[in-house]
Amino acid sequence: MYSRIQDRLQKLIQSQQASSLCGGLKGLEKESLRVNPKGKIAQTPHPIKLGAALTNPYITTDYSEALMEFITPPFSDVKDAISFMEALHVYTYQHLDDELLWGTSMPCVVDGEMSIPIAEYGHSNIGQMKHVYRVGLWHRYGRSMQAIAGIHFNYSLPEAFWPVYQQLENDHQPSQTFISQSYLDMTRNLHRYGWLVLYLFGASPAICKSFLTDKSHSFAEFDHGTLFEPYGTSLRMSDIGYKNDSQSNIDVSYNDLQQYVSKLTDATKTSYAGYEKIGVKDDNQQYKQLNTNILQIENEYYSNVRPKQIANTGERPSTALKERGVRYVELRSVDLGAFDPSGTSEQQLYFLEAFMIFCLLADSPDLSTDEKKCVDKNLTLVATAGRTPDLTLHRCHDSVKLKDWGLEICQQMENLCQILDADNSEKPYSSSLQQQMAKLNDPALTPSAQILSMMSFEQLPFFKFALKKSQEHQHYFKNQQLSPERQRFFDEAAKQSIADQQQIEANDTCSFDDFLNDYFSYP
Repeated sequence: MYSRIQDRLQKLIQSQQASSLCGGLKGLEKESLRVNPKGKIAQTPHPIKLGAALTNPYITTDYSEALMEFITPPFSDVKDAISFMEALHVYTYQHLDDELLWGTSMPCVVDGEMSIPIAEYGHSNIGQMKHVYRVGLWHRYGRSMQAIAGIHFNYSLPEAFWPVYQQLENDHQPSQTFISQSYLDMTRNLHRYGWLVLYLFGASPAICKSFLTDKSHSFAEFDHGTLFEPYGTSLRMSDIGYKNDSQSNIDVSYNDLQQYVSKLTDATKTSYAGYEKIGVKDDNQQYKQLNTNILQIENEYYSNVRPKQIANTGERPSTALKERGVRYVELRSVDLGAFDPSGTSEQQLYFLEAFMIFCLLADSPDLSTDEKKCVDKNLTLVATAGRTPDLTLHRCHDSVKLKDWGLEICQQMENLCQILDADNSEKPYSSSLQQQMAKLNDPALTPSAQILSMMSFEQLPFFKFALKKSQEHQHYFKNQQLSPERQRFFDEAAKQSIADQQQIEANDTCSFDDFLNDYFSYP
């Protein structure tokens, strides 16, 4: 199961090319709800001083006008990624008045789902499309689910690694074909072993009752306003998070890039009866969704891992992948860290980078439909009950204790972490790995356990716990100052984004209906 990773690492060491693994690019995307001082979802528009959400590359919005998204450029050093993310928060808090950023993944929808305002992007065709897409998500799945926040970790290997790796593998395909196949190897293993991310970093073991209005559930009651799973890790990644029947029939293949693209494209061209009942427009000719297809656009397909390529302006993600192959992989299963002001930490990112390289280099056979079902069961089980003593997971046709399997994976990462540490005397990768192994030996060290422990010790319902952490984070960022250079950088980005949006709006030459017809016309 792991023989190939050790063999590949040995070949890299023997050829004196092990350093080619170091310095891969790491980028972060972090969602955070804006709330008022009482913890209710903000009803105010996205602050104009932060620029235009449509065009600011660093500070934008996700589903809701109140769901902010912070985006770092890709960095080769974890410290730089964290530093940039923190700076984004410091800058944002300069313009939030008395509002806060909610410090946990799970929202509290105290005033019902209609208190979640859908994001607005101006009157350009592309801006209207982004808004209507979100209106469609509301009609299809409801608004509450869309207000869940998380961290997306984007990773790519160094460019210098690929020719070295391809030669060691004795592979003679075109370079980009080999790279794409290798990233799909990584993607399949991130699915297989993705439960480990939930166990180690899951930070949503409890939720507000307000989130589950009119939904049946089997959760325990923490108090009159809080539901929880005693051994849960990430309820965000459980069935109460992203679940919909229409997508269950999309048998996306991660074994071959063309199959992956083809399946997603088919889903954006195949109408779904349930969505036909919703209709595309209402009686006033206002859009209710972009179309009635299983997926309005490719990004509607929910997966905790995505192979990605940077799309050009107006280019469909599937076209970008088909034309230029996979450029990086996006890991989407990371909860906001309630104990980390920026939602993540250096220690976490060191592990995630090493884990993604492990998933690339380890044996990665094709993922069958049956194994995919098994993988999904493991993920749901760990999300809702991952800290259960002696919990067993399914591995192929066998069962194995979570603790044993997790330690097995970590032990296979030891040599890799030593390579990544290189000449760094602090040994950050190996140090982080040891911290994760400690969590496997003692579940009380996991973030999910620590959250429930603090809630119990301080007798805090989830809402008050989350509000308290949010206030602490607010205090942390408001007491920091940006360097003059960084302040100017963000000021300029905000100013430029407003000009860019105005230019896009001025350049529109067709109606919105015609724009959509053109966008969805397939070759």
